[in-house]
Amino acid sequence: MVALDGPSGTGKTTVARKLAGRLSARYLDTGAMYRVVTLAVLRAGTNPDDLGAVGHLAHDVEFSLGTDPEKPDVRLAGEDVAAEIRGPEVTRAVSAVSSVPQVREVLVARQRRMIADVLADTGGIVVEGRDIGTTVAPESPLKVYLTASADVRAARRSNQDTAAGRSSSVEAARESVERRDRLDSTRAASPLRAAEDAVPVDTSELTIDQVIVALTELARRRGLLGDCPAAPAGATGAGVTT
Repeated sequence: MVALDGPSGTGKTTVARKLAGRLSARYLDTGAMYRVVTLAVLRAGTNPDDLGAVGHLAHDVEFSLGTDPEKPDVRLAGEDVAAEIRGPEVTRAVSAVSSVPQVREVLVARQRRMIADVLADTGGIVVEGRDIGTTVAPESPLKVYLTASADVRAARRSNQDTAAGRSSSVEAARESVERRDRLDSTRAASPLRAAEDAVPVDTSELTIDQVIVALTELARRRGLLGDCPAAPAGATGAGVTT
């Protein structure tokens, strides 16, 4: 198992999916869980700041996530909501919803069950989020914490929004990621932070392929490659070390 944590705009989702493919592993986006519950909260007309109501809803919401890195399905009551959970309304409210202790309790328990089921079935999974190495799976044999400069993260987020057809600017994206960082790193329940034994990887000056090479090499050193081919001869891990 690989635990991949970090704030938004560090390339976490793209890296996690590609790494899972590289390792012939499954993939779990825990952030999508918080987003789908946030969407359920908004659709129910519940105030995201109403801790009791949000926590109660989290127990009852019906959703599912696929673990195929090529097509990670996200459904709310059977409806495909993979695109909608990335919209601005959900993005604005997700930090408030994800900070509710009951929500985290419910979803962390579900994440652990999914991880255990996958490990028992296929033997490998890459899990991305903000508290995987610290809370969800502190026993993971490889923990990675992705970082990037604020300017780079804002530019990436703005490009992602534009590519998805959402109005965006670098300035607005920077305000959004800094606000999310502040809320996620100061919440009482499972705040965003690197695990003490996580390997930090700054993606500011790296391409996605360079990050994948670096993480594949880390996985090889931890004995997690299995039957997967090693990194190509001459490939560089950009100085990332265990």
